[in-house]
Amino acid sequence: MLTIKLLREDPDFVAERLAVRNLDAVPVIRQILDLDTRRRAAQTEADALTAEQKKTASRIGKLMAEGKLDQVAEIKKSAGESKEKVKALIADQEKFEKELNELLVTLPNIPNKLVVRGEGAADNVLVREGGQKPNLPEGALPHWELAKKYDLIDFDLGVKLTGAGFPVYKGKGARLEMGLIQFFLDQNARAGYTEIMPPILVNEDSGYGTGQLPDKGEQMYHVGLDNYYLIPTAEVPLTNIYRDTILDAARLPVKITAYTPCFRREAGSYGKDVRGLNRLHQFDKVEIVQLTQPDHSYQALDQMVQHVERLVQMLELPYRILRLCGGDLSFTSAMTYDFEVYSAAQQRWLEVSSVSNFETFQSNRLKARFRAEDGKTQLVHTLNGSALALPRIVAALLENNQTPEGIMIPGALHKYLHYSVI
Repeated sequence: MLTIKLLREDPDFVAERLAVRNLDAVPVIRQILDLDTRRRAAQTEADALTAEQKKTASRIGKLMAEGKLDQVAEIKKSAGESKEKVKALIADQEKFEKELNELLVTLPNIPNKLVVRGEGAADNVLVREGGQKPNLPEGALPHWELAKKYDLIDFDLGVKLTGAGFPVYKGKGARLEMGLIQFFLDQNARAGYTEIMPPILVNEDSGYGTGQLPDKGEQMYHVGLDNYYLIPTAEVPLTNIYRDTILDAARLPVKITAYTPCFRREAGSYGKDVRGLNRLHQFDKVEIVQLTQPDHSYQALDQMVQHVERLVQMLELPYRILRLCGGDLSFTSAMTYDFEVYSAAQQRWLEVSSVSNFETFQSNRLKARFRAEDGKTQLVHTLNGSALALPRIVAALLENNQTPEGIMIPGALHKYLHYSVI
């Protein structure tokens, strides 16, 4: 959430940067500032009346001691009217603040200065590419056919048990899934991330803290009886560990990682984008999260991008890194790099990771702060990235490594799978 302080100090800057997202924020910013002015005026008047009431109470005591009861009665009547006015002003203040906050949460994060204006994915900026696209044998199959041929993933059984988008992994397919998870966790640990096992159900406060609520509430699975949400990513419980927390500067950066299943309704998805593993309602993902001092967050973002790039390189997959334009940026992000791997059988790029810096957008909601050396508290910067999301990684591994002799597994995974060929 944007801070009211920033909106007060430089509303034109906020409007200019939000325009990079193709958003005309001027009307909302004006409403917010008007409500803020009215709220502060009500608070100032209430504070002044309260201060006057304290002086009046002292005066009543003196008049009582002097026996001037008529004056006391008159002052008490006036004081009673003043108290009612203070109550009304406090009610106005609370009303203005509620309306102000309801508007504040509708504004997305301010894009970093490197983020260009654009409508969507076609306007994203290519940062670099790596790896070699494979030459597949004649008759190469897409991963959903390979999964059926080698009895790795049963999509029909998933439909029977739950519904579309809930696949069942079997045999070597299940081993591949679990091996990748452990491989990613091991590499993250080597990079200094502490492993966490968080819950996969979170409350409303957690969803609000990282920005999924209210913006993406319709895409989350909701357990109505208990008012819990199934997590769309481990980012939600991991980052919320530090909600309402003040960290010592010496503890930063915080670096944590977790494997969790993830749940997304993916409403509105259709066509080739949902075939096989391309788009699921339940999928496995390993996440990395950092909390840093503001001055260090973009250095941390670069390090996270390099870490994810190394993971993709170790899996020997052709990849590209894109810096998202304003129109493709998530609601909460200030800057995001997307990783895509090439799916040779489908002849298309598949997104497998987003690495983002949220600056203070999440921490302002979370009240996640650190205490600097001068004793003052500041909001931390929060970052997260997929390291990595498994479905499309598995899809690319199966498709890109198919040969007449079987599917060849990259060497980095051999010790995790106990097989090298499917």
